[in-house]
Amino acid sequence: MAPDPHAPLLQVRGLTARYGHVRALEPTDLTVDRGELVAILGPNGAGKSTLLRAILGLVANAGEVRSEGVVLPRADPVAVASAGIVLVPEGRGIFGPMTVAENLRLGAYRVRDRREVERRLARTFELFPRLSERLGQTAGSMSGGEQQMVAIGRALMADPKVLLLDEPSLGLAPRVTAEILETLRRLNQSGLSVVLVEQKAPLALELAVRVHLLSLGRTVAVISPDQVKSHDELARYYFA
Repeated sequence: MAPDPHAPLLQVRGLTARYGHVRALEPTDLTVDRGELVAILGPNGAGKSTLLRAILGLVANAGEVRSEGVVLPRADPVAVASAGIVLVPEGRGIFGPMTVAENLRLGAYRVRDRREVERRLARTFELFPRLSERLGQTAGSMSGGEQQMVAIGRALMADPKVLLLDEPSLGLAPRVTAEILETLRRLNQSGLSVVLVEQKAPLALELAVRVHLLSLGRTVAVISPDQVKSHDELARYYFA
């Protein structure tokens, strides 16, 4: 089946996930259209990270994940990444002993055209100028904020259609968090679709067009940001 340019870039239907015999995610639906930023909110243990991992096929799952109308094979992260769905994991997932340049180039490992790789690097440096000054530095020796820039930059080197971001502000100072989220805003405004898992709800609400609220592996509500404070569940979790 050929991709349908009019279909959502990402469509999840009845997706579940389990760890061993424990079901961590009840049947979940999610749709992300072109240029949308959708936030996934909920308390710790709600299933937010599990949802992202299930979309990628990194945990045992059932249900359906589509990209531009094409059903993606389950338990096949390579196929999902090839469809342009790329994850920046919680904890960043960078390779500490490797240099910044090596980490970034890993994101474009499938690209054989050197000029295209250099073009993507230049675009990444426009977003994160300080990375261009640290290319030879080992990623593990950088600050937490700089490591997050490397992680996002590596994902962008894959030229994603949908960027999945898991807790990008985790462990970062407020100033660095604001810098990262402003870059995310710019990326989204340029047309990149984003699914954002973020524990700091007010930050996510500034960016999102739609909010999925999860609790205990279930979708409690799908609402717009301006409905959030009037929603009892989210108010209890975040605004009590």
